[in-house]
Amino acid sequence: MPPRPRFDRRAPVRELPNINDRINYPNLRVVDADGSQLGVITREAALAVAVDRELDLVLVSEKADPPVCRIMDYGKFKFEQEKKAKEAKKKSHQTEVKEVKMRYKIDSHDYQVRIGQALRFLKSGDKVKCTVIFRGREIQHTALAEQLLFRMAKDLEEMAEIQQSPKREGRNMIMFLTPRKQAVAKSGGGGGSASPRPKAEIGKPEKTETRVIESRVQATAG
Repeated sequence: MPPRPRFDRRAPVRELPNINDRINYPNLRVVDADGSQLGVITREAALAVAVDRELDLVLVSEKADPPVCRIMDYGKFKFEQEKKAKEAKKKSHQTEVKEVKMRYKIDSHDYQVRIGQALRFLKSGDKVKCTVIFRGREIQHTALAEQLLFRMAKDLEEMAEIQQSPKREGRNMIMFLTPRKQAVAKSGGGGGSASPRPKAEIGKPEKTETRVIESRVQATAG
């Protein structure tokens, strides 16, 4: 039986940046801190300029001939690079596919729970796989499952659009929704949309109009 490999307790080797004394090329093309070209000078002369500026000599292009270095504040440069990387990581979102499962005979409460789940996934920028599961003879009711999926797509149309229409897959029927880039504005039917009544007037009887009609009827009778 071969011996078991021993656990390596040594700390991992960190790759150190090529700056200052770690640069071993005899001649370098140097760019000053303000972007001006200092031309091709020796390593010692470049280090002397960096020390005089109280900055660092940083290797930026090792494959060039001769290699290119820049004089800069390496600590500040590293901090800004890490800050940009963190901001880019926050902005970037790895799109995932989240699944919402249900039966075609789902009740109203459970249906609303599935809608809530799908909304959370869509708001996070993920795609949603809506799956209707069939058991036994329920496979005969694919039309009802299709209606349910289209109903879900309709209820989520402000946040999502159909990427793949309902499709039977084995003993399941699936539909894929993808987040909309912009929310769909609710619009009324017809050419122009009527302005909604104020909340205070909704359900309030039109007493003024009724009184005017009664006065006209009395005047005609008289």
